[in-house]
Amino acid sequence: MTASAIPSSVSATRWLAVGSLLGLIVLGLAWELWLAPLRPGGSWLALKVLPLAIPLAGLLKNRMYTYRWVSLLVWLYFTEGVVRAWSDIGGTGRLLALVEVVLCLALFAACAWHVRLRLRHARAARELEGVAP
Repeated sequence: MTASAIPSSVSATRWLAVGSLLGLIVLGLAWELWLAPLRPGGSWLALKVLPLAIPLAGLLKNRMYTYRWVSLLVWLYFTEGVVRAWSDIGGTGRLLALVEVVLCLALFAACAWHVRLRLRHARAARELEGVAP
């Protein structure tokens, strides 16, 4: 599929996925280093964002496989956000955890819709060419 043939809905889900993934990376670093670290001066928990940096290149290159496995990886961060939202005593930690949950849900939805739309458009293109599914 060429760049001009990519429907705007597929492009929108791609940028939502990239934006929410970048948001999770920035949030994780800011949270653990400056906003509400477990220890003064930062926390080693900031390393939790390293697995999120790996799929960034695949999302930017629009690789279908990356969208599929990111939609599974994001549930680890969703679980962390839910646990910390209901267990953190401070208001800042709870708010940051809820932001993490929202970003995770946006990333999952964007990845799932992206895969679905791309498969639908590929199927429609094959049918237009007269190739049996």
